[in-house]
Amino acid sequence: MAGHSKFKNIQYRKGAQDAKRAKLFSKMGREITVAAKTGLPEAEKNPRLRNAIISARAENMPKDRIEKAIQKAVGGNDDAVYEEIRYEGYGPGSVAVIIDVLTDNRNRTASEIRSAFSKNGGNLGETGSLSFVFTRKGVIKFKAEECGEDKFFELAAEAGAEDINSDITEHTAICVVEDFGNVRDEITNKLGDPISAKLEWVPQNLQSINEEQAEKILKFIDLLEDNDDVQTVYTNVDVSDEVMEKINSN
Repeated sequence: MAGHSKFKNIQYRKGAQDAKRAKLFSKMGREITVAAKTGLPEAEKNPRLRNAIISARAENMPKDRIEKAIQKAVGGNDDAVYEEIRYEGYGPGSVAVIIDVLTDNRNRTASEIRSAFSKNGGNLGETGSLSFVFTRKGVIKFKAEECGEDKFFELAAEAGAEDINSDITEHTAICVVEDFGNVRDEITNKLGDPISAKLEWVPQNLQSINEEQAEKILKFIDLLEDNDDVQTVYTNVDVSDEVMEKINSN
């Protein structure tokens, strides 16, 4: 799982840059609004909304923008009807890719996603075609500075996490979907709010790639993330530190 965690950092490496921040906040705002619409507009009583707000705060989304996104759902001044769709396929180098979207126009989004795959040497498959590659898991992340690696391992194991890993920036606890709320809450009670807490598609095995392949898949992911409807992109790729250093030095 360390490879998965590491790549999550890589694939969102541009998410913190100013050029991407406005788009990132827009996507987070959409998720907050949809979450508030599908349940109560109170984070304490709506797990999905709580997770969306936690993720938004971790990216330093302004409080007024978070509240505005909730009010769009409560006030009824958002007429858009968003649909949650999952796309699955193989990107450059036969890397497995799952894309979660929130769209108010299914046909537009399908056309754009299909075009992204075809123009980058990929193939869009049927929903469920990658069920043997990925598993739905609860993934909770905390800043590494919150506690030491051994302490986090102890807390996460006691909370019921089935996979635990740490690096210099963050601690990650992974659990089965059914235990997600309990694992999140138990660790949060000890360490405070996490960086993120949500259900993700976690690869069962990782695919190692070389520098040329890495550049192609990272370009492909950037293209997908530039789409306003795309919320999250998951892959089974493992980019080594050596390859990333070469790419970053170019």
